Amino acid sequence: MTERKRIESWLTDMDGVLVHEGVPVPGAPEFVNKMKSSGKPFLILTNNSIYTPRDLQARLNRVGFDVPEQSIWTSALATAQFLADQRPGGTAYVIGEAGLTTAMHAAGYVLTEFDPDYVVLGETRTYSFEAITKAIRLIDSGAKFICTNPDATGPSNEGALPAAGSVAAMVSKATGVDPYFIGKPNPVMMRSALNTIEAHSESTAMIGDRMDTDVLCGLEAGLETILVLTGISDRAESERYPYRPSRVVDSVADLIDEI
Repeated sequence: MTERKRIESWLTDMDGVLVHEGVPVPGAPEFVNKMKSSGKPFLILTNNSIYTPRDLQARLNRVGFDVPEQSIWTSALATAQFLADQRPGGTAYVIGEAGLTTAMHAAGYVLTEFDPDYVVLGETRTYSFEAITKAIRLIDSGAKFICTNPDATGPSNEGALPAAGSVAAMVSKATGVDPYFIGKPNPVMMRSALNTIEAHSESTAMIGDRMDTDVLCGLEAGLETILVLTGISDRAESERYPYRPSRVVDSVADLIDEI
């Protein structure tokens, strides 16, 4: 394997890496504190588009993390940035919550249901059949279809919940149009994060708990990839994929001395 440059910046997933089922992973707050004190650029990533960075900052703070708002990067922010680059000042019909609508407004987009340039589908706690029907009809009329992330399900205390990827599949079935997904594993998510902290792929590591999103996304963006075993994927599962992480560690606690 080609020897990589020293890690000068860090990207890390949130759920399964820093927190698991709402509880901090042992050593994770210390890991975040070490990243902050080192002065090295870092971002905490999430495919969840429901919350704004400020919301997520408050949620993390409540369980013991002291994270700056600007150190959180969501699929909603990546989606808004992508659309602002593709069609500045465009219009969109959005299904989602504050994390997505706030990001779209900040990117200069007008949210409308009248002949929009795009239909943008994100996460929401309560998907409306009426809103989904409107999205289908707008796509049939020519609106381009964007989805914040391909996750089929999301976690809850009661079990799995249908997420954006599942609803996108329903819209696709009805329209015959597949969405363009922005979040992981699309390397667009990684590139937008790298640009945000002015980091280079050759000297950046991506830490994640999923082979099919975090590791794949980091790999395709040219980053060093580190799989932690505190979330979804275990060591045996990682061997079943046709690609491999740069390395596997038990948790982010094992990386503190590297920062």
